[in-house]
Amino acid sequence: MKIEQIHHVAYRCKDAKQTVEWYNQMLKMDFVLAIAEDHVPSTHEPDPYMHIFMDAGNGNVLAFFELPTKPEMGRDPNTPIWVQHIAFKVKDRETLIEFKDHLEANGVEVLGVTDHSIFHSIYFFDPNGHRVELACPDPKEEALLAKLDAVKWDMLEEWSKTKKAPKHADWLHAKELNDV
Repeated sequence: MKIEQIHHVAYRCKDAKQTVEWYNQMLKMDFVLAIAEDHVPSTHEPDPYMHIFMDAGNGNVLAFFELPTKPEMGRDPNTPIWVQHIAFKVKDRETLIEFKDHLEANGVEVLGVTDHSIFHSIYFFDPNGHRVELACPDPKEEALLAKLDAVKWDMLEEWSKTKKAPKHADWLHAKELNDV
C-alpha cells in the first residue's frame, strides 16, 4: 500500500474568479474545474461554497474554496509568514528569471532569487495572502541531494534531542547566509 501522488492541495481564497484569473495570468495555470454546492458533501452541513481547481502541471492540481458565509480568512498568528507556502518547480534558472520578470512587470513584489544550493527560488504572495515559491533545480542538484540523503537521519535524530540546527549540511545555505 503506497500513495501514488497528491490528488490536489486546497486552500481558501477571498474571491474565486480573481484567484482563477491571477493564477492563469501570473503562473500560466489553466482553470480545469469548478464545483459549487449549498451543503458540504463530507459533513452535510449547510455552507455554500465555490471550489475551483487549477492545473499546476504534470497531474498536480491546486484548488481553492471561496466561503462567502464564513468570517474573513486569516492565518495562524503563531506561525511566521515564511513557513506556510506552496512551491512549484520550474524547468531551469532562465524560466525562473522569466517568471520573476513577468510577476514584477505585473506589479507583484518578488523576493529572491534565493540560493538553496540544491535549488534556487523566488517568493511572492497571491491575492489571498498565500506565500508562493517557484523553484528551479541547481545543475549540481543530483550530487548535492546525495550528500543530504547521507545525513538526513543523523540530522533528524540530533534535532529531536537538541532542537538546535545540526551542522551536517550547513554548506547548503552558506553562500546565501554568509553575511548573517
